[in-house]
Amino acid sequence: MTDASTNPTADEVVLDLEGMTCASCANRIERKLNKLPGVDAAVNYALAQAVVRPKQAGAASGADVGTPSLPDAQQLVETVRAAGYDAQVHEVGAVDDGADAEAHAARTLLVRLVVCAVLTAPVIVTAMIPSTQFAGWQWVSMALTLPVVTWGAWPFHRAAWRGLRHGSTSMDTLVSLGITAAMLWSLVAMFVGHAGHIGMTHTFEWRPTPQSGLGNIYFEVAAGVTTFLLLGRFLEARAKRRAGSALRELLALGARDVEVIVAESPRETQRIPIDRLRHGHRFVVRPGERIATDGIVREGHSAIDAAVLTGESVPVDVAEGDDVIGATVNTHGMLVVEATRIGRETQLAKMGEMVAQAQAGKAAAQRLADRVSSVFVPIVLALSVVTLVAWLLIGATGDMAITAAVAVLIIACPCALGLAVPTAILAGTGRGSTMGILLSGPEALERARSITTVVLDKTGTVTSGEMHVRQVIAVADASENELLTLAAAVEQGSEHPIARAIVHAARERRLDLAQPEGFQNLPGHGARASVSGHEIRVGRDAAADGLAAELTARLAQQGETPVLVWRDDALLGAISVADQVAPDSAEAISQMRALGLQPVLCTGDHELVAQAVAAEVGVDRVIAGVLPEQKAEVVRQLQADGNRVAMVGDGVNDAPALATADLGIAMGGGTDAAAAASDITLVRGGLRTAVDAIRLSRAVNRILRQNLFWAFAYNVLALPLAAFGLLSPMIAGIAMAFSSVLVVTNSLRLVRFK
Repeated sequence: MTDASTNPTADEVVLDLEGMTCASCANRIERKLNKLPGVDAAVNYALAQAVVRPKQAGAASGADVGTPSLPDAQQLVETVRAAGYDAQVHEVGAVDDGADAEAHAARTLLVRLVVCAVLTAPVIVTAMIPSTQFAGWQWVSMALTLPVVTWGAWPFHRAAWRGLRHGSTSMDTLVSLGITAAMLWSLVAMFVGHAGHIGMTHTFEWRPTPQSGLGNIYFEVAAGVTTFLLLGRFLEARAKRRAGSALRELLALGARDVEVIVAESPRETQRIPIDRLRHGHRFVVRPGERIATDGIVREGHSAIDAAVLTGESVPVDVAEGDDVIGATVNTHGMLVVEATRIGRETQLAKMGEMVAQAQAGKAAAQRLADRVSSVFVPIVLALSVVTLVAWLLIGATGDMAITAAVAVLIIACPCALGLAVPTAILAGTGRGSTMGILLSGPEALERARSITTVVLDKTGTVTSGEMHVRQVIAVADASENELLTLAAAVEQGSEHPIARAIVHAARERRLDLAQPEGFQNLPGHGARASVSGHEIRVGRDAAADGLAAELTARLAQQGETPVLVWRDDALLGAISVADQVAPDSAEAISQMRALGLQPVLCTGDHELVAQAVAAEVGVDRVIAGVLPEQKAEVVRQLQADGNRVAMVGDGVNDAPALATADLGIAMGGGTDAAAAASDITLVRGGLRTAVDAIRLSRAVNRILRQNLFWAFAYNVLALPLAAFGLLSPMIAGIAMAFSSVLVVTNSLRLVRFK
């Protein structure tokens, strides 16, 4: 299946789809759409969307035939409906409606599951434990089972009927037929046979006999299969809800309203909704506020915290004439910004498009059960018919022939298959939650198995994301403590992160700080104030020479940010600050290597800073100075070189790369957008928890594959036994239940994962 984007252009139509229950449904819709002339369609099952583009007829030959026009959108919708599903044209920005629809569908499934579980439990208990079979128990079981196999199993019946109407089968077909066969046979036994007699109890029969057919009921099979598979559907629906959430999280970072200047003399402002902002509007950004949109600073100076978009650990000083990016935070000072890009033109919106495109591409994986259903289901149906006819031809009674045929359908019901994935995920996610690891679903687990390369963001991932004083270097008569005391005294008046780091270091040493007088902020250069009768200047000086230039160069070479301190224009020394490496990063990277993984440090920070951090933690390969969109390109290039890439990050700037990677791992201390774009989220702990997440993913994947193997092997081995009359439907039901218990027990091994 080709990759699908969720962001329409002028040359494509995006359809929101309804009614899909498995990947084969997506394939069916895609085939229908691609039969239309000039259409190249890709259906994304996880996002429930179809992207329809014009087919490039001349691409193969190189002929310039132009871009063909697409059919009318209504014709596309009607084509989807003709396939047995529903569709509507996707509206740009209608992300909340999609989220509400997904949440409603999950809630509906949950209600259906809970009701069916409550009704099914007593049916299974009384059927499997003869001592609980009271007088008339079978009539109570029938009353409890009827709503389960009708209302509860309605999604399976509806999907099966839709497929049959259009000449196709799926796992829903087999589920519906198995449930129906077990229920109808039980009703016939109750009303025509002698199973309805008060006082009847179940007898265990290992194989059908000429007298056994209408004496047994299989309500527990019909109700149990329905409830177990509803559990699997609900877990799948809950996992699917995350597929489109990254875009919503990204868009939520933008400002909701903006303070626009409506008059200059005297200045008047008005707060308006962000969607009323236009090119050329000037707006006010106060300290602590997010910048509403991309623009140019027209008045004021400040430091902009752009870590959410660029990954830079140090806020960037801006003044009149500098460009600023929407969704970044103004740390101090008031700015007047002129809007230059709005709406879908902004960098935030473009990042949202990148995340949606990457997710659409990777979410198209099909489950193993759906891939084999096109072969497995027809074989089971044919085998059931052949069993019936064969028994009749060899002279068996009708009861016995029907009993054997029903046994084939019942034992083929994919109960264990429906539990194989969700139980492994339940056990794995349950264990993961106790370790601070949140797993998203089977696609992530499958990809984790073959990861070869781990791309690491620096700020907030390998490092703590907070500035700390690394060195205090005195070069004049002043001591280190005196140098730090004077610098911290000045920086008390600043909210800049570097200033806070210096003040924090002074307080850690319990130094007494004098109150500064005449504090003055120097945009882009630092600050100055009078302390104890001396003018103290703290910051950077691009024109520094001599010893000041030497100190600056030496500290920068070590990957640290130098802050020079002058007293009455005499250089006292320098203080270096840097983003501190997290305590467990070096050990985590060592463990990655032990797992056969190659770590790569990819950051928006300067090359020298990145190299210093890499050397400290033991990473050989460094890619520095990359923009947000370039991070995703780095991942794609590694993938093109044959690597299976995991991305570990924590910022919104990492979200496109997290979504593009084969496996996205978001650090829990980061943004909601990063977590939403990832496959694995780390709630607590540092980089070492990311290594545990990969180990756990591999363990869950191993259990999952064992479960799937057993589920299929069980059907392959048991079907011939049922067809040859070696299993009664009752024993077939017990065997089916045993296979489910085995799958669940195997999954519970994950609870002991260390």
